[in-house]
Amino acid sequence: MPRAFSPHAATEVERIRSRYPTNLAALIPTLLLAQKEFGYLGDDALSLVAETLDVPVTKVIATATFYTMLNKEPVGKFHVQICKNISCFLRNSDAVTRELRSCLGVAPGETTEDGLFTLTEVECLAACGRAPVVQINEEYHEWQTPESMRGVIDGLRNGATSNHGADV
Repeated sequence: MPRAFSPHAATEVERIRSRYPTNLAALIPTLLLAQKEFGYLGDDALSLVAETLDVPVTKVIATATFYTMLNKEPVGKFHVQICKNISCFLRNSDAVTRELRSCLGVAPGETTEDGLFTLTEVECLAACGRAPVVQINEEYHEWQTPESMRGVIDGLRNGATSNHGADV
């Protein structure tokens, strides 16, 4: 259970707070920082953010559960999010999803046994003009096809193996 932010993250929280007129306005950037610090936003991390910002924990939980970019459960090293909105759907995102399921061996909402990949379907990634779109961690992969997506996954898998788990 995180009882405190690391010294570096605590300094970053103060920097974030200084940029906003209220602590509530600093909530989302602080949640993103907590997610980076702890890997995901479990109940203990949400409570820490509420305490740190002096914001009601109910407000922190409501915010964290609203945004799909905030993970309430652990995810793999590579969080693969595929857009299911109408623009991506019309441009064949279902075929990309089938390919992801096949090459990862997991269904949406699941993580591979090696912990490298979590597959998630999301409602919109706000890149409709470049559909279908897949976001992996913070990087967008636009105009995806089943073949191009398999290449991306193979590259990540091979990079993770050759770097012995280092960030790719």
